[in-house]
Amino acid sequence: MQVALDLVETDRAVQIAKEAVEGGVDWIEVGTPLIKSEGMEAVRTLKNSFPQKIILADMKVSDTGALEVEMASKAGADIVMVLAGADDSTIIEAVKAAKKYGVKIMADLISISDPVLRSEQLEKMGVDYINVHAGIDQQMVGRDPLDVISDIVQVVSIPVAAAGGLDATGCARAVQAGAEIVIVGGNIIRSADVRSSSRKIRESVDSPSVVMVSKPSQDSEIRKLLMGVSTPNISDAMHRKGVMKDIRPMLKGKKMVGTAVTIQTFGGDWAKPVEAIDMAKEGDVIVIYNGRRDVAPWGGLATLSCLNKGIMGVVIDGAVRDIDDITTIGLPVFASTYVPNAGEPKGFGEINAEITCGSLPVKPGDYIVGDDNGVVVVPKENAYEIARRAKEVEKTEKRLFEEIKRGATLSEIMKLKKWEKQ
Repeated sequence: MQVALDLVETDRAVQIAKEAVEGGVDWIEVGTPLIKSEGMEAVRTLKNSFPQKIILADMKVSDTGALEVEMASKAGADIVMVLAGADDSTIIEAVKAAKKYGVKIMADLISISDPVLRSEQLEKMGVDYINVHAGIDQQMVGRDPLDVISDIVQVVSIPVAAAGGLDATGCARAVQAGAEIVIVGGNIIRSADVRSSSRKIRESVDSPSVVMVSKPSQDSEIRKLLMGVSTPNISDAMHRKGVMKDIRPMLKGKKMVGTAVTIQTFGGDWAKPVEAIDMAKEGDVIVIYNGRRDVAPWGGLATLSCLNKGIMGVVIDGAVRDIDDITTIGLPVFASTYVPNAGEPKGFGEINAEITCGSLPVKPGDYIVGDDNGVVVVPKENAYEIARRAKEVEKTEKRLFEEIKRGATLSEIMKLKKWEKQ
């Protein structure tokens, strides 16, 4: 079990490594971001801090194989990571240098189009370990490193590692597929309780057969991920975009995640909004453009009707009424304001066309997330990626909260002055 310290501050890496080791981690990886930020000094510091542990330097060597292996080995690394996609000459030189300096070589299959064939070639060139790896950006779009492990272990005799978004369940799957090494990054280093997270993964690695392994549908996974993060997390994952303007929660403490059923209506005309309830499915969110804030296309009776269909909530660019009834019903409702008066059911507008709501385009099937901060729109075509990235944001913030609780300030932890643009 290997922890990947993909951080940029050595002091934080040492503390997190200490907690991870107490939780059962065997090997410590000095991650590529840490090496790029702090250089070989990070490798030296980790080796000095954990002299009895195997230290892997994730150099991602792609050229000058002998030189980079020499650097890492002299800094204290026991294993050096090279890119499997590097030229054969680079890998051969890295292997020669490793033998000279008494270290091992692990080859990272990240972005390799034929990982099985390349694994066979790498073993013949003398590498000591194969790392089946889906990079962070690949993970965000659904690449799973576990899909090919069972094929690779059939064609090589050297140990195979798995890396890429692994949690306790993923580690169990990796071991069941034949991996002898599991590499865990974010699910340990971004945890508020590194020891407990490491211990949970340790248990799954030691007893993989007792872990229930099942793969949910992508829609259910998206909904679960979005339900577990805040709208600020999602906004950060979307590079501060996706937030509806001037749309606020009518009930505090209510979370909503669902797929959009869109309604274009005008001036309080509530015919199409009410008809959309009958068209909506369980798990949907009604999203309405009303166009005016002085007359409402939605109220308590429509809200109550949504409960019968399992609708997750309602968003209105405009006004809502019957706020007292809506509060009693408890269904999440988000709107621009609330007023007493409603319009007439004239039937103008349309259902399930692309609309603008809160100054954002909304298409039928887009994921709509609302909480006490407001509402965000997650485009359906890249919802899985955004949900995964939002979860990484949430993990990072949880870890920062924990470090601040220990007495540091956010500026101190992030070393803001060091990283200010010069």
